[in-house]
Amino acid sequence: MLKSAKAALSALVLGALVAAPAVAESFGLGRLATPEEIAAWDIDVRPDGQGLPEGHGTVTEGEVIYQERCSSCHGEFGEGSGRWPVLAGGRDSLATEDPVKTIGSYWPYLSTVFDYVHRAMPFGDAQSLTPDETYGVVAYLLYLNDIVEDEDFELSKDNFTSVRLPNEARFIEDARPDMPSVSQVEPCMTNCKSDVKITARARIIDVTPDEENAGGSID
Repeated sequence: MLKSAKAALSALVLGALVAAPAVAESFGLGRLATPEEIAAWDIDVRPDGQGLPEGHGTVTEGEVIYQERCSSCHGEFGEGSGRWPVLAGGRDSLATEDPVKTIGSYWPYLSTVFDYVHRAMPFGDAQSLTPDETYGVVAYLLYLNDIVEDEDFELSKDNFTSVRLPNEARFIEDARPDMPSVSQVEPCMTNCKSDVKITARARIIDVTPDEENAGGSID
C-alpha cells in the first residue's frame, strides 16, 4: 500500500512539472540589457554586408586617419613597424618559404578588415573610430594593396560588397562535418612511421627573435 501511494505521488508531481509553464530562474542579480546596450555590442560585420553601419570614407580621408592613428605600429605604407603586423604587400608569396599574409595577399573578405578595425583598433584605444573613419581607413588599406587605384575612391555601405579581395577564391568551405573526427580515427599502434623529418625551422617561419644567439636550429 505504501509503495503504491509513493508511486502515485511521484506521478502526480511529474505531471505537475510537465503541465507548469516554463519560468526563467532569477537570482535577483543584475537586470535585462536594454536595446541600446545590446546594439553597442552587436557590431559584427558579415561577408554579405550584414551588420555594416551607415557611413562612407574616401582613400584620401582614410590616409590622414591612418597616419595619425595606425602608422606608428603598421608603418606609413602598411609595411609593419618592428614586429607589428604587415598589412600590405605579399602578393603571390603564400606558396613560398616566407609567406607574407596581408589584406591583399591572404585575407578572404573585406568584412573581416572592417570588423577588426572597427572592433579592435587602434591598439589601446579600440572602438574609438567612427563608422566614417573606419570606412576611410579600410578604403586606404585597399589602396595600399592595389585593390583600388583611385585616391578619390569612396567606400560606403552601398558599394562595400562589390569589393572583392584577391585571395577569396582560394578559401574553401570546411568539409570536416563530413569527415571522421579525431576521436573516430583509430590511432596507429603497429608498423607506424619510424622516422621524423624536419621540414622547417623556427627562424625560417619567423618565430625566433632576431637577437644574436637567441637560439639554435635542429638539424
